[in-house]
This record gives sequence, structure tokens and C-alpha cells, in this order.
Amino acid sequence: MGDPGGAFQRAFAAFPLPKIAERVWERYFIAGGKSTREPFLPLPMPSLKPTREQLELIVLANFCEIYLAKNGHDGLVGLNLLEKIQLPTQPSLYGAMLAGVDVVLMGAGIPRQIPGILDQLARGEDTRQKMDVTGSAAGEETSVPFDPALIWDGPAPVLKRPLFLAIVSSSTLATNLARKSSGKVDGFVVEGATAGGHNAPPRGPMQLSPEGEPVYGPRDAADLKAFSELGLPFWLAGGYGRPGGLAQAQAQGARGIQAGTVFAFCEESGISHGVKDTVLRRLRDGLLKVKTDPRVSPTGFPFKVVKGPEAWHAPRKKICDLGFLREAYRKPDGTVGFRCPGEPDAAYLRKGGLPEDMVGRECVCNGLLATIGMGQCRPGEWGEMPLVTAGDALLGLFKDFPPADGLWKAADIVRVLLQPVESLAVS
Repeated sequence: MGDPGGAFQRAFAAFPLPKIAERVWERYFIAGGKSTREPFLPLPMPSLKPTREQLELIVLANFCEIYLAKNGHDGLVGLNLLEKIQLPTQPSLYGAMLAGVDVVLMGAGIPRQIPGILDQLARGEDTRQKMDVTGSAAGEETSVPFDPALIWDGPAPVLKRPLFLAIVSSSTLATNLARKSSGKVDGFVVEGATAGGHNAPPRGPMQLSPEGEPVYGPRDAADLKAFSELGLPFWLAGGYGRPGGLAQAQAQGARGIQAGTVFAFCEESGISHGVKDTVLRRLRDGLLKVKTDPRVSPTGFPFKVVKGPEAWHAPRKKICDLGFLREAYRKPDGTVGFRCPGEPDAAYLRKGGLPEDMVGRECVCNGLLATIGMGQCRPGEWGEMPLVTAGDALLGLFKDFPPADGLWKAADIVRVLLQPVESLAVS
């Protein structure tokens, strides 16, 4: 895309292994940027045995994102990963740690292994992450190794170990993680079903509302008293990113809040301006809804999707060419294969996938990239369409944050969130 503004040139120059930076720059940089009709170069699919090129690219990419996020301030910067995406996790963590990431947050699963992996990476040691493999026989174990020394061509340096916060929906899971993780859990983000992105499924059998959304009940409400008794700090997420939300969370024993939706549609967010403009215009006209879709994500977790009159979800030719959310499965010969309901039907069924698992699925990987303006161009005059996610708080955005000229700025949002309740009542 031409690196407008030179941000990545600065980050590449700061990377401690210049030969890796030079190789990647030579391979991918296009002066002036590619044309809008030209596709991005395909990346190697994540695999159990990644090539050195894959590892270097993942490490460098995560270094750059954290390095740039830390520029110009002395605040903390965190990296949020999904447990469901396991293959690139270790090199992603390592690249972020090379840039001095302060906090690692992880949900969409039970990230019990991650605290210990952070300990080992900080000491420069090689690590190994166990993979979830559908159909594994009793006693079978599949794992992915990562050795920082391969990146350095020699002993890896000692690094700062970031804090680890697990994203959970129940105190039962939090207790399990606090007691049985491979290393220290430093706290929790307690995320309710109104939050954007992936949600935890309801407890018990899945029941759907007339609108086709999962039904959450009293059993799904987090026991905040139990969280307080764990003795670890926790933050509340899902509907707290509004005026007064911080005070409400702190009154319930939380250290603070996690806010996403209001920042997703502010001026500085990575969502493309075209998508932001469309969402906010349709929101102002009362033409949007946020649906908790139990089918759209290949992970099997419910996923919040912004629905509007635009054809954001037009029929799509099935292609799985990024592969982050593929399911690892045991093949008849005992080896591990990968499948995704977003790939062509015949290929998915040939790999043992079930027909019912294909119903309603979308390509979350390509859809989210299109949302940030990096949708892949496809042969035959079509490209990937955005997949927009937001929490339920989106529908009250104009009420909670009255619009000024143009888009909200992140700093203005922070000031409103930090205001004491008394000043909000006066204003």
C-alpha cells in the first residue's frame, strides 16, 4: 500500500534484526502503493511447521504494530489475541515482546498455556503450544514449537514479561485459569454478552430468540463477588463504554472498564472511513441493528454483526486463503489436517466436515480485513466485502456521545469516560 506517511519505514528501522526487515521490505514494499484493482500478494497459510519466512513475517508484523502504538506517549499498550487462533500465537507474542508490549489479553477459549509461554519467551527459551485437534484419540497430543534462537541465529535476549489478562465471562473459568494456568495470571477482563466481536455462548443448550439470536439468562451473568474474592484485578466489558460506566464498574469492585465500540467508530480507529461514514449515517437514520449471530463465525462462538440496508453480505464465492480460523482435525491416517466451512463445499465435506456446519458461515478473516480497508481483490471484478462488528452499545452511541463536527476523537471519548458521575449529571 506504499506505506503512506512512512510509519512502517520507521518501525522497520527500529527492528533489532535488520536483515529480516530488509528481506520483508524487499518482498512486499511497493513505492506509491499497488493499484486498487491489484490483489495483495498471498501469504503462506499458517501451518504446524512454519517456514522461516512465515516466522519472520509474523514476528516483524507484531513488532511493528506494538512499536507504532507505543510511539509518542508513556501509556500502556496491549495485544489482544484469540485462543481459537493458535498457529501464529507464539511468534506473534514474541514480536510484540520485542517491541515492549505491556499487556497480553486473550479470550475466545481457555488460554491456560499462555502465561507460561510468556515466561519462557521472556527468558529467551524455546516454547511449545498444544493444539486443539478435533477427533484426537485418547493420549494423542499435537503441539507447535517456537524457538526465538532461530530468529536471532543464536541465543535470544532476555525480554520484559508482559502482564497477562484473560478475557472470560464466568468466575468459574477465571478460578480455573488462576489455579491451573502454566504461569501467573495477572487479572481478568469480564466480558458480557453485549460486547462486540465474539461472545461466549450461553450456558446450557443453545436456545434462539425469534430473531435467531442466542438467549442469555441469569446463569450467564458474571458473579462479580466471586471475582472480587479471587484477589486479582478485573475490568468489566460489554456496555460500560458510556458516560458513568466506569463509576458503575468501580462500584462493583472492578479496577476499570474495557471500551471498544465507541472507539471503533472514532476518527483514529483502523476501520476504513467509508465504512465508518456508512455505519454512522445509517445509525443516525435508525436503519441499523446489531445481531448476535450464532452461525457466522467458523469458531462456533456467537459473533456480533452490524446489519444494515447495504449489501455488505452479498453472496460470496467460497475461498479460504488466509486460514486463521481453520479447524485442525485428525485425519484417518493419524496426521493433522485443516478445514474451514468458508472453503468450497466439496473440499470441506471431503475433509469430514458436516453439511450443517456450513450453514450461515461467512469468511470472518477476509471480512474483517475488508472492514479496515484491506479487502482482497478477486478475479472477475469482485472484492471482499466488509464484515462489521460492534457491541449493542452502538445503537445508543449518539445519545451517549452527542456528535460534534465530524467524527469523535479518541481523546474526547476518554475525557467523557473519565468524568465523575456528578459532573455528568450537571452537564
